[in-house]
Amino acid sequence: MQDIFDLCPDEENTARPQMPLIGDPAPAFDATTTNGPVHFPTDYAGKWVILFSHPSDFTSVCTSEFMAFQAMQPEFNELNTQIIGLSVGTIPSHLAWIDAIKNQVVFRGWKNMEITFPVIADPTMEIAQKYGMIHPNANAAAAVRAVFIIDPRGVIRAIIYYPASLGRSFDEIKRALIGLQMADAFGYSAPADWMPGDDVLVGAPNTTDGMRQRERNTDPAWHVLAWFMTLTALPADTIMKKLRTKPTPTGTPRKKK
Repeated sequence: MQDIFDLCPDEENTARPQMPLIGDPAPAFDATTTNGPVHFPTDYAGKWVILFSHPSDFTSVCTSEFMAFQAMQPEFNELNTQIIGLSVGTIPSHLAWIDAIKNQVVFRGWKNMEITFPVIADPTMEIAQKYGMIHPNANAAAAVRAVFIIDPRGVIRAIIYYPASLGRSFDEIKRALIGLQMADAFGYSAPADWMPGDDVLVGAPNTTDGMRQRERNTDPAWHVLAWFMTLTALPADTIMKKLRTKPTPTGTPRKKK
């Protein structure tokens, strides 16, 4: 009898939103944005992308996040990364909100801030549903605070979710982006609470001989804690020199962050 029940669809489970997973291709879509039409991911080939959703226009937490994303946009650009926002609102609502942010809001010293990254209008929730941004038990009519970090091949590399009441950690978003790019560029992994400049993790051997060689390590650059856990130094300036896509013109000092 149980086999029969297993063949019957579970209405509650089938109604739950589906979402792409880490390692999956980012779902493709065409959209209207505040900067014009977007064909994703085709328009962003060769770029890293931070695709994020927000619950609603003209709300305080979302406003603070938009201003934070805009303030950090030059830093993301240096990392070959583009920002795209999304909500279930319309283009007129997005534009009116962007105008209000510029003309009315002063936050953390930011004022007269022009939001220049594209914001997707998704009133039918089609795109939000593709990315699992609608969580019905939280709000069936608005997106949660989702962050998808997508690599230049259009593959999802990290996913972060926040509820409507909690603003995102932009330090963590940038840390995750740099950590992913560091892993790709140098072949290392990042330990807990890693920040650029901290020691990184060398891949563990996968054979008995490799394990014994690691235990007898003679490389002075490696700090072997155990055969499966080896640290090595990777200076922050080495990482950023490799990752930055826009070198500073001669005679123009780079602004300190």
